[in-house]
Amino acid sequence: MSKTKLELTWIGKDKRPKLEPRILLENPELSYHAKFRRYSPSPPAPLPEGEGSKMTAEHLTVQSVEAESPKSPSPSWRGVGERVDLFDNKLIFGDNLLALKALEQNYAGKVKCVFIDPPYNTGSAFTHYDDGLEHSIWLSLMRDRLEIIRSLLSDDGSLWITIDGNEAHYLKVLCDEVFGRGNFVANVVWEKKYAPQNNATWLSDSHDHILVFTKNKELWRPLKLSRSDEMDARYTNRDNDPRGIWKASDFTISLSGGQRGAQFAKTGVSSNIYEIVTPSGRCLMPAKGRCWAASPEKYQELLNDNRLWFGENGNNVPALKRFLTEVQNGIVAKTIWFRTEVGDNQEAKKEALVFNGEEVFSTPKPEKLLKRILELATNPNDLVLDSFAGSGTTGAVAHKMGRRWIMIELGEHCHTHIIPRLKKVIAGEDPGGISKAVNWQGGGGFRYYSLAPSLLEQDRWGNWVVNKNYNPAMLAEALCKLEGFSYAPSDTQWWNHGYSSEQDFIYVTTQNLSHQQLQELSEEVGGDRSLLVCCAAFRGKTDAFPNLTLKKIPKMVLSRCEWAHDDYSLNVANLPMAQPKPEAEKPKKASVKLVNIAQDDLFGEA
Repeated sequence: MSKTKLELTWIGKDKRPKLEPRILLENPELSYHAKFRRYSPSPPAPLPEGEGSKMTAEHLTVQSVEAESPKSPSPSWRGVGERVDLFDNKLIFGDNLLALKALEQNYAGKVKCVFIDPPYNTGSAFTHYDDGLEHSIWLSLMRDRLEIIRSLLSDDGSLWITIDGNEAHYLKVLCDEVFGRGNFVANVVWEKKYAPQNNATWLSDSHDHILVFTKNKELWRPLKLSRSDEMDARYTNRDNDPRGIWKASDFTISLSGGQRGAQFAKTGVSSNIYEIVTPSGRCLMPAKGRCWAASPEKYQELLNDNRLWFGENGNNVPALKRFLTEVQNGIVAKTIWFRTEVGDNQEAKKEALVFNGEEVFSTPKPEKLLKRILELATNPNDLVLDSFAGSGTTGAVAHKMGRRWIMIELGEHCHTHIIPRLKKVIAGEDPGGISKAVNWQGGGGFRYYSLAPSLLEQDRWGNWVVNKNYNPAMLAEALCKLEGFSYAPSDTQWWNHGYSSEQDFIYVTTQNLSHQQLQELSEEVGGDRSLLVCCAAFRGKTDAFPNLTLKKIPKMVLSRCEWAHDDYSLNVANLPMAQPKPEAEKPKKASVKLVNIAQDDLFGEA
């Protein structure tokens, strides 16, 4: 019997945007870095180049941790010889679907963990984003983002999505389609509220879902959670055992399940049912429906090794002694996370108020929740991505835990909430959240980026031309991205703007190239290399020079993308497909939002 693949269907599912892979523009004025770099005891590394005005020698002094604060212990994740300050984090301001597309070429397969807290599509309007999309539109927009997220994940990477019951089960099936049902890990239940909501019409909503998927479940394994002091405090040494502190655990097991239970149900006999005589002389049998946890022979071995505890007077039911030195370093995470372990909504709002008490962010997540996720999914220096950054909790927690991070946010709270928060974290002025738990001392930095405008715009006659905001370097980088080349301008070869292999390069120019210019260019490139030439126009046949491939700008990319479409956000007001069609008129094609800048085109008048 063949298996039927379960798929969601919705209006507009077959419509997929032709996304333009934008380039990212750094704004050094909004990038921020610590005044001092902190290193573990090994010699400090030199300052990297090209990290903006905040990275000059006037702002930074490289020194070791000991030189700066000899009495301060280093955070637990700092290892000997490890560079501990991470300066290459990215905060991207812009539409998150376009931003994800912008990251795809350079970061495909490199992200270890993605956490997203998307709009829940509850039908209510929030201050910082509209959270009330029609169901089918919400599914389409989530699908488009999930597909790029999957390509960004490493083979052993994982995705964690917080969502409530309104869309959780549809989102689960949608993720099954994108990631494969076999790559579903768990549906974690997070207790987000403590008190019941007395005005609830039906049941008081006390939890959210966290859907966990992997790129390849065969390669991914969750890490163990750290043991807490409270857990270790349960271990004592009531009999002064020289092996150290221990904890008593049940020495009986059930007879109602598994192979042992099936055998007992069939025969009524179990080798683990026998009489035990306590040191006080009391005779014991296991409780009804249970048996001892070991055979008579194994019981005698444990008894001889002082592994059983019968109580202070030697009269109790035996318990197995489990020594702290013998338990695993961490504990296996469960799928129910209580607020006492990972925080709740109220705790998250208190954390967010510290950074902006005037504009309260509606739906932050507690730092302890993100700490739990990153503990399970990442190691220090791994790359973490959050494309719905919100109030910036993911970046703040990843920063404190020594993970590299990328955050994307379109709302103005990128500037009113996230940047102020990150500045305090970097300056070591954020004592809240998980700071004490990880002994955060400050350090590191981030670069602020915005999406470049669309490469093409329409001129006054409706012709598509290169955007006037693009200088030659931006144009070269944009065409490298569109053609699948790595942008890396050479200092010695004027025609080398990037490469796709060791012998294949790209050259971008706004000039009209003559036959003689192409001849000279071909000779300089040489017969053992190939060059893609992108230019306004050229004279001669395209196959005249075997080592050159000639393409005209912008004709070469006209059909590639939806040009001048700047907003794919989860906001129903920005989605033409969501508008009702006029009854008396012929349906029109969905229009795109154009970016028109009143400057001369790079190529002059059309």
